[in-house]
Amino acid sequence: MRIIIIGAVAAGTSAAAKARRNREDAQITVYEKDSDISYSGCGMPYYLGGEVENADALTPRDPAYFQSKYNVDIRIRHEVTAIDPAARKVTVRNLATGEVFTDAYDKLVLATGARATLPPIDGVTRPHVFTLRNIGDMHRIKTFLTERQPNHVAIIGTGFIGLEVAENLKGLGMAVTLLEKLPQVTPGLDPDMAAHVQAHLEKSGVAVHTGVSVQAVTDTGVTLADGTAISADMVLVSTGVKPNAELAAAAGVALGVAGAIRVDARMQTSVPDIYACGDCIEHTHLVTGKPVYRPLGSTANKTGRIAGDSLTGGDLTFRGILGTGIFRVFGMAVAQTGLSEREARAEGFDPVVCHNIKPDRPEYMHGQEMIIKGIADRTTGRLLGAQIVGFGGVDKRIDVLATAITFGAKAEDLFHLDLAYAPPFATTKDPVMYTGMILENAIHRGRPLMTAVELDALSDSGEPYTLIDARVPAQYDKRHVPHAVSIPHEKLREAAETLDHEAVAITYCNKGTTGNAAQNILLGKGFKRVYNLSGGEKQYAAEHGKKNQ
Repeated sequence: MRIIIIGAVAAGTSAAAKARRNREDAQITVYEKDSDISYSGCGMPYYLGGEVENADALTPRDPAYFQSKYNVDIRIRHEVTAIDPAARKVTVRNLATGEVFTDAYDKLVLATGARATLPPIDGVTRPHVFTLRNIGDMHRIKTFLTERQPNHVAIIGTGFIGLEVAENLKGLGMAVTLLEKLPQVTPGLDPDMAAHVQAHLEKSGVAVHTGVSVQAVTDTGVTLADGTAISADMVLVSTGVKPNAELAAAAGVALGVAGAIRVDARMQTSVPDIYACGDCIEHTHLVTGKPVYRPLGSTANKTGRIAGDSLTGGDLTFRGILGTGIFRVFGMAVAQTGLSEREARAEGFDPVVCHNIKPDRPEYMHGQEMIIKGIADRTTGRLLGAQIVGFGGVDKRIDVLATAITFGAKAEDLFHLDLAYAPPFATTKDPVMYTGMILENAIHRGRPLMTAVELDALSDSGEPYTLIDARVPAQYDKRHVPHAVSIPHEKLREAAETLDHEAVAITYCNKGTTGNAAQNILLGKGFKRVYNLSGGEKQYAAEHGKKNQ
């Protein structure tokens, strides 16, 4: 069997390794147009900042390694320029010599990856403007930092890479300005969770501009559409990636979402004996069953393995993704999995959401707060997604939630998980369990929640309501939600007799627990419509850009 693989980063090398394990007699050739293979792209921001000291740590394998370990021939600086499915041949150009030749295959794998997008901004190709997608990009940026020693970087886009680079360049002493076209940072998050990330960025000394459009890059900075000039002697464009699917399309391979290659569960494309994997393909979302484009290194490795198995007669299939991701920015971990609230509504679900603010472990063990946004379907109780921001234990919780969603768990199932507990690691009721309890109460136990957005809409509607601050008076006096009345929890039973039992009532505390207790009191006294403000005053203040006084 003659196997040709186009691309030698995560997916391509995984496909080659698995194909070799299955078929010792196969002849496997990998063509890679770049000079680096099988590298850790996710580690590049940390090399720029000095946390990773040696660039070689990100490129631990070379063609000689794959030749000796797997008997796989990887040819770098070789670009496949055309595919002829009828003749089962590819046209290849040796970029070092200019030689052009053809090569025949029995099975072909497209692992062509993705490339950084460049928005139509005047001056975006200037020498001090960079993208960060591959090792070559990383070395160019590192050289610029060393030789030019810029003082101020403007980063266009606030996705994973943009924020990770912001942290690392700020650590080098540079002034950092973030520019985002959307009205929030971290586009993958819902606005109520992005508010926490933006507040942390600003607290860390980063200038953040949302809802802005960059019109031009100049020698001294960038100019916004409204004429505002932002000083910068270095610019990073981090506005997403686009799948490298042009070669596939020219060969008649069908494309799907976002122009990515369409594959089945075995990584087979629409053309016989041509497979695809990695950042160039679309995926199936585990919650919706619909195709999505979510390029991630972990998924690329997985789909590469499946492609290598499938083309050599194996039975592995790809089950789909949740788009689970996590990154660190100035010590804060930001994670998400499954559908956002926005996506859930767009898909026709009736989502119930909660904002659960709990420490990752007991305070006496130096626990730090995390905010978990849980999203479940009101009709079925099924978990749809989760988002977490915090400073400890976020990775553990997002993985538990991703596992639960993968296997179709309902909100009430989270409470029954037998999770590990000891004070150095968790609280007796883990934040994941609390999230399930809050959602279950809202869906099945008549303890509905009201979000800050819903409270604002209620206030704007003119409908009468009673908003009760159940905290102690000193906390109310320091800061409270507009239009709230102070009725401390211990006085609520008596005060309830004087309140309108028919009007909508909303209770709240700092984070939600005492607000829930106050809600229970009012429900027990016959109030008809009682809500607890999700995440309490702390979440409301974060969404309204208020700082602790």
